[in-house]
Amino acid sequence: MSGEADPGTGPQIADPEIGGLEIRDLEVRYGPVCALRGVHLAVPRGAVAAVLGANGAGKTTLLRAVSGTLRFHRGAITSGTVAFGGSRLDGVPAAAVVRRGVVQVPEGRRVFARMTVAENLRAGALGVPGRRAAAARARVLELFPVLAERAHQRAGLLSGGEQQMLAIGRALMAGPSLLLLDEPTLGLAPLMAARIADTVRQINAQGTSVLLVEQNAAMALALAERAYVLEVGEVALSGPAADLAASDEVRRRYLGVGAPETDRPVGTEPGHGRGRHERTRLTRWTA
Repeated sequence: MSGEADPGTGPQIADPEIGGLEIRDLEVRYGPVCALRGVHLAVPRGAVAAVLGANGAGKTTLLRAVSGTLRFHRGAITSGTVAFGGSRLDGVPAAAVVRRGVVQVPEGRRVFARMTVAENLRAGALGVPGRRAAAARARVLELFPVLAERAHQRAGLLSGGEQQMLAIGRALMAGPSLLLLDEPTLGLAPLMAARIADTVRQINAQGTSVLLVEQNAAMALALAERAYVLEVGEVALSGPAADLAASDEVRRRYLGVGAPETDRPVGTEPGHGRGRHERTRLTRWTA
């Protein structure tokens, strides 16, 4: 959408059953190229939702549309709505989106390499009142004790896993109600990836909603309550994360395994082709 909405005004959307992030019929374009089309997605308050899909499916574009950073990449929302807590975000400047409690951690661990760990954390709290900033810093250091040990070290000298911790910690300094995570375990060793996953659980348990884009589909589905599969800019499949994890199609395409034992015809043993098949509660979207 062209122009910038006044952060304090504009149409309102309210859904008492959602109370969190709600995306309706979203279309995003980069010039003549349509990157997202007809996307519907919701993250209920206090929940974790995962977005799966191949490279180029539109996952990062989706996060940019929510965080208000599309314009920095020459993209724009051309139709549809993005709302959080009943308030419209589409057309709102990125800084105002952060003030409304929505913060994105971009892919690639983009820390300020020449600044110290402590300076990176302070940068995340710009505009946050002193008492709230102090409380946020205490929360971050409780989640990531290594950042306290590295407080005076330049961020560029941290390991990849420590840089990812710092990137998430810096986002948490703003006190978000909704955290947008773009490939938080990309390029990390399995042990460090597991630590990041455990941290996402802790962040969510403390009341922060999470929209997670993650190439490790098994991990994402284990963390999430609901999941969406993007294909060429459209939601091809959605449903409870446990049902997607049990889906033959998702297991084959994203988890690298065959159909689960429980997805065979009801009342039969493996190898028998007759019977009524169990159905998962998955939703397919059509244009």
